[in-house]
Amino acid sequence: MEINGIFIDDTFAEAFPMKATRIIITAMNLKWAHKAANALRGFASSVIACGCEADIERELLPSETPDGRPGISLMIFAMSTKDLEKQVPTRVGQSVMTTATTSCYAGILDGKQIAMGKSLRFFGDGYQISKVINGRRFWRIPVMHGEFICEDTTGVTNAIGGGNFLVLAKTARHALTACEKAVDEINKIPGVITAFPGGMVGSGSKVGSKYNFLPASTNEVYCPTLKGQVNSELSEEIGSVLEIVIDGLDEESINEAMRVGIKAVCSFGPKKGICRISAGNYGGELGPYHFHLRKILK
Repeated sequence: MEINGIFIDDTFAEAFPMKATRIIITAMNLKWAHKAANALRGFASSVIACGCEADIERELLPSETPDGRPGISLMIFAMSTKDLEKQVPTRVGQSVMTTATTSCYAGILDGKQIAMGKSLRFFGDGYQISKVINGRRFWRIPVMHGEFICEDTTGVTNAIGGGNFLVLAKTARHALTACEKAVDEINKIPGVITAFPGGMVGSGSKVGSKYNFLPASTNEVYCPTLKGQVNSELSEEIGSVLEIVIDGLDEESINEAMRVGIKAVCSFGPKKGICRISAGNYGGELGPYHFHLRKILK
């Protein structure tokens, strides 16, 4: 299969089950909602070492938020509900509550509930009060800028992590330019995030290592500088590889995100340095979700 002269490998992206929640951050204006969201998603690129994967899903109009202020929808993914129970209150407390004029609400109301304001209310040192509106409990926590409104809990849902595709290009500049466009298109799809910095991975990994203390290590068959030392997957003209990894709430969302992302990359064509599209998998042993590139793109 080729799209605009770009060869599509006959392979699949391998993904695995995760748990996810969505939270809504509002503020006096969108600038400060973004500051809180960007702080929360810091050091949240991979569960390998970060404990969770998080990113902004989209901006919200005042008409879409619980308090009628500008907002951000942000999603957090982890390997278990227990991991989310640890990550969510800590990140909301240290990154959202500390940001001037913010409030925080649940973005998923169904399913198992994990603590958010239920834990953070104690910061109010006994002066906090709760309000129940339409069956939802909110905490009013007095803080120096006024008060921090935080919903008691947020819901957890089943999710999928690790949808991906590889962009094989002549140079790093070619790969980066195409991937920037792909991430822009993926960001338009609801229910997905690309948690790595800028939405892409420069150091794509494989499971395991020659060092038994490492759970993951460099994917040497896709490293351009190792072509002469390993059984490389790269032809002579390929000088750079970038990976786009996608977490989503369901298979349909990841399918669509991969489709629009790959098509955005292929729109550059061979003349602009794009050589091939592939995907990362481990022979089907890592996870039960297999996103076949050619099937997605048909």
